[in-house]
Amino acid sequence: MFRHNTLRYTALVLLAAGALFQAFTAEYFGLEILTEILILAMLVLALDIVAGFGGMVSLCHGALMGVGAYAYAVLSTKAGIALPVAMAGSIALTGAAAWVIGAIGSRSHGIYFIMATLAFGQLAYSYVFEAPLFGGDDGLGGISRLDLSLIGVDLNNSRSFALFCLATLGAVYGASVLILRSGLGRSLTGVMHNEQRMRALGLTVWRVKADVFGLSGMIAGLAGALAAQHIMYISPGLLSWTVSGEALVVVILGGLGTLVGPVIGAAAFVVLKHELSSVTTYWHLVVGVILIAVVMSRANGIFGWIEARWGGVFDRRLADATRKQEPEEVLTDA
Repeated sequence: MFRHNTLRYTALVLLAAGALFQAFTAEYFGLEILTEILILAMLVLALDIVAGFGGMVSLCHGALMGVGAYAYAVLSTKAGIALPVAMAGSIALTGAAAWVIGAIGSRSHGIYFIMATLAFGQLAYSYVFEAPLFGGDDGLGGISRLDLSLIGVDLNNSRSFALFCLATLGAVYGASVLILRSGLGRSLTGVMHNEQRMRALGLTVWRVKADVFGLSGMIAGLAGALAAQHIMYISPGLLSWTVSGEALVVVILGGLGTLVGPVIGAAAFVVLKHELSSVTTYWHLVVGVILIAVVMSRANGIFGWIEARWGGVFDRRLADATRKQEPEEVLTDA
């Protein structure tokens, strides 16, 4: 399922080291950018699980992130529920909503599945926009961050919150790998490659898709709850289809079906957005040109290009190192 693991782990170590360096050395603005990258990385990991490993291209993951954000905000500010319980509740609620979407949408394929997810996303956006409970166009404010004072961590500190998001992203990445290496993940890959054969083998295809979509939705809900805590304010724009579209762009830019690629893509996208937006209001156009170049190069995103260029080198060096560590065979006369 995963090729060139040495290169993949090297990329992960470099990303983690870069994030830690930024977290401990950056000032407020740099920490805000880092936190934005980490939260976006969680969202695109959730999308990569279903799109890259299941062939289910979704345009509702932005809405799922918004559901998680609004659920956390309502449960914590209006219902007065304890913050950890509100966090867990928002993740569970988003996962349940995603499971229903996956169960219904699994009956369709290709462009029809994309349109079905887009429709669900727009329904969620319209409901949040109109319902007084969610503050309408004004959104909701006064959102509090988790209280970890019992372990000596103040998440109201930007540096502490960035490190908390980094640790959470690490846990999400590990959980994503476990999901894909589990029986459910292998079944999902089999369905993507040959759905008819998997159905003939007795697999309940719609259930596999729904279960994976639900797990992916839980990750998106977690990203949403953290996004609400990061800004301490949310608005219906978080559920817009454009958020889902940007997430899909990030996945393709980083490398569809690679897990580490979308994390790289999230970092590249956020940095490009902040750097280019200070120069021109047409920064989306520049990102679009870069995306076209990536697609035309036939490389699977940034990580796909790195893998094609350096993957063989890493594998050969690892093989050479392994051979050097093997004990030499002792020859004796018969």
